Amino acid sequence: MKRWAVGLFFLAPFVGEFLLGNQPIGKLGSIFLFAPMYGGGAVLIREVARRYGLDWTGIVLMALAYGLLEEGPIDQMLFNPAYVGLDSFDGMAVIPGLGISLTLLQGTVTLHTIWSICVPIALIESCAPREPWLRRGGLITVAAIFIVGSSLLGVMQAVGLHFVASAAEFIGSAVVILGLIALAFVLGRRTPRPADGRVPRPLVVGLTAFAMTSVYWLESIVFPNANEWVSAAWWFVLLGAATAIVLRWARRRTWTPRHTLALATGALLTYAWAGFSQARELDHPSFLGNTAFALVAVALSVFAWRRQPA
Repeated sequence: MKRWAVGLFFLAPFVGEFLLGNQPIGKLGSIFLFAPMYGGGAVLIREVARRYGLDWTGIVLMALAYGLLEEGPIDQMLFNPAYVGLDSFDGMAVIPGLGISLTLLQGTVTLHTIWSICVPIALIESCAPREPWLRRGGLITVAAIFIVGSSLLGVMQAVGLHFVASAAEFIGSAVVILGLIALAFVLGRRTPRPADGRVPRPLVVGLTAFAMTSVYWLESIVFPNANEWVSAAWWFVLLGAATAIVLRWARRRTWTPRHTLALATGALLTYAWAGFSQARELDHPSFLGNTAFALVAVALSVFAWRRQPA
């Protein structure tokens, strides 16, 4: 069963960096640089969740903690305007009293929680046994790889950008991250009583996921000059609507693993088209490269669905 852990180890950075369009196909070899952080984090979250009986609520909360860890203490993007090529976070909805950008925080929460962690886990897990894939020794090895790889990336970022966050920023982010992990163990073990009612077909669930995640990306593409606070408010509206819909469906007795896979597939296909826009925004557009990544995403989705029982 280790092969499933290896698959998740490399799928997470593929989705998080290459399918998104952050990295061009010419730098595909750098997946080995990103895998210890992305893949190590995804495998750890999945294995811990299954070992300790946490449901998807626990996975989502730990994925949120991972996103804040990556863009906080590791990359320090949330604290360093120069990371995004700016002199300050002015014009990016700065949170009063904290000096960090709400715009970047919302992006971190969205991209890493949904795509870097939850989508890869859902895709691989739909093909594999639900029980833990690794023994204790394997889990310790992955944890060590994650810690060492993330630390090296953090040092590279600090040296390359000549920036180190303040002690208060490190401590504050650590408190929030640990709090989310603790909350994952509390809420992830609570099994709500299943509700009656029908769930739409997986196709409808998938299309809904694709539509809502696409709307998230289209907002910044269609309205690039929108007021930052209006965009921030719109994010909360969209998040609230999506959460309400998914929770309403997922708590019903007729919800199945096929519906979970449908959610992941819809979100994955959004990245398949958004990667073209993201690559162009980062000035390394490659139609052939992004097309290749999108085709891989489609192939993975087809493979996952073919392994699902009817």
